[in-house]
Amino acid sequence: MFKAIGRNKFKTSLIVTLIFIFLSVVVYYFALYFGVSISAAATIAIAFSLLISLISYWQSDKIVLRMSGARPADKADEQYLRNILEGLVIAAGIPMPKLYVVEDATPNAFATGRNPQNAVICVTTGLLKRLDYYQLEGVLAHELAHVRNYDMLLQTVASVMIGAAIMLANIFSRSLFYGRRRSNSKGGGILVIIGLIFVILAPLAGQLMKMALSRNREYLADATAIQFTRNPEGLATALECISGLQPKKISGQAALEGLYIASPAKLLSTHPPIEKRVKAIRNII
Repeated sequence: MFKAIGRNKFKTSLIVTLIFIFLSVVVYYFALYFGVSISAAATIAIAFSLLISLISYWQSDKIVLRMSGARPADKADEQYLRNILEGLVIAAGIPMPKLYVVEDATPNAFATGRNPQNAVICVTTGLLKRLDYYQLEGVLAHELAHVRNYDMLLQTVASVMIGAAIMLANIFSRSLFYGRRRSNSKGGGILVIIGLIFVILAPLAGQLMKMALSRNREYLADATAIQFTRNPEGLATALECISGLQPKKISGQAALEGLYIASPAKLLSTHPPIEKRVKAIRNII
């Protein structure tokens, strides 16, 4: 497991670099379309990408909590969830994360924040209602593993940057048809073609990059969670329960799909299939 973590460091650096380039290219052509010079467009692209990166790093937890509509877990009947987490942070050797709840009947959970000292773990009300003590422990341990391995920072920054790139690509493509047209010039024709390519490929490219960043880290987080709990069945049965109750899409939160413990998508999912994860967990000795 620890060898796999080491191998993932290089892959992660490469993928994050590709995400930065992806966002920069979108901004670059967006600027060119509105008449900015090539050198100015390149400067704007790099500056914008760096700004989004910094905002994602420092404000990632606030952005994700706002997008998900989460609230602090301060109700009396949610105290037992905090008690479970307090026991796990001792095993993990990291500070106690903030605990939030999303009013959503679908059982799911995610972690966010830039480091273990500023981490947040969020669960849905559906998770609290449907899972027993040991299953909740397994899910919280999985999210705590993401916190300790700094996975939540990578996933959140990637989600924000890719989301920004896709949003700009969509605005750019729409402006080709409804805004300022330059189709009478040779350059305008090229920009129209680029815009159409962005419409088709930007969401797909963003999803592929999130997939590459996420999949191996889910297996590693599962294995690390078992280290914390010493109870593979708790997490295995929790995943089985969660997977059977997922909608076809996380309503209004597609950008956060890579953060959740289980993804509703089957095609181009950011997560490995639940069946493979459960099998790997039960094979841990």
